[in-house]
Amino acid sequence: MVELSKPQAEPWHGEAQVSQGVAKVSVRALAKSFGAYQALRAVDLDIRTGEFLTLLGPSGCGKTTLMRIIAGLETGDSGTITIDGRDVTHQPPRQRGLGMVFQNYSLFPHMTVAANIGYGLAVKGRPKAEIAARVAAMLDLIRLPHVADRKPAALSGGQQQRIALARALATEPSLLMLDEPLGALDLKLRRQLQGELKRIHRETGMTFLFVTHDQEEALFLSDRVAVMRDGRIEQLDTPDVIYHRPVNDYVADFIGDVTLLTCSADAGDRSRGHAQGWAGAAPIMLASPATRDTFRLVIRPEQVRLAPPAGAGLPAEVEEVINEGSTTLVLLRSADGLGLKARLIGRPPLALSRSTRVDAIVEGAGIGLPVAAS
Repeated sequence: MVELSKPQAEPWHGEAQVSQGVAKVSVRALAKSFGAYQALRAVDLDIRTGEFLTLLGPSGCGKTTLMRIIAGLETGDSGTITIDGRDVTHQPPRQRGLGMVFQNYSLFPHMTVAANIGYGLAVKGRPKAEIAARVAAMLDLIRLPHVADRKPAALSGGQQQRIALARALATEPSLLMLDEPLGALDLKLRRQLQGELKRIHRETGMTFLFVTHDQEEALFLSDRVAVMRDGRIEQLDTPDVIYHRPVNDYVADFIGDVTLLTCSADAGDRSRGHAQGWAGAAPIMLASPATRDTFRLVIRPEQVRLAPPAGAGLPAEVEEVINEGSTTLVLLRSADGLGLKARLIGRPPLALSRSTRVDAIVEGAGIGLPVAAS
């Protein structure tokens, strides 16, 4: 074991700057099968220098397989991977200059925190003084300078995960990969560490590749999100675009609560739409004119306002009122059985209970997706 002293920590001068030029990592036509199961289907992906990019999708969509192949822990059947312009497709993990953080921490239980963080540097034969300074800087970065001499067993789960992150950052990898690192933590601690992870990315300026199935986590942390399904990337864009301008029904439905209503554009005014199959519905004012005669309107719950019945919206009956703390989720149903969700901030302005009749007024919805062929 390497003994580490505690000199004054050197200040960390990093700052996240996302480069729009040459990609840090480029994946081209990457395919991988496990027997008859196709885990990846000719995936193309560029990870920009300094960005926080998240692979998001349900279990089995290929996100972890993609990360493991980039890391060199799995081999693709075809395709190429370049890092900083260097082809690493057939290189082992140790030659790729990457760091990785897992959900299960993987700290050495017999080593102190300082020795765990400095382990990668010690293996590379760095001088003791350099290791000690780097360890001190990492402990300051994760705001745990007081735990250097403790063993992992004496730390909380959140502290252990931050130590694992510091160990991965200490070697200054070209790319830091994080495979659902917060998945084992309780909700409150998870939210806290999400904020810490965002701060650390901003202060280090490193390139992060993150894997999660948690939509809110992806939207909060990321510069860009790649939404995956069945071994393909369905959409790659900023969180704002992914949420407000999804490219298809799958992305719209996977990212947050949503209602997808089939609508027809008003013949005389394309800034208005008519919900098909919703008896007695007033026209819906669209955020932008419809580009199709028939389309699927993406309606987020926060875009729905409730009012007493007056023919001003979509007439509906309350099915359920769900108290979410700071918000209230209201599940609505039309006379024809179509569903709609409304999310209200604070206490509802109306007295709502099951079977209450209301007008659901849609405000700000404007994404018209193609109607899928039957």
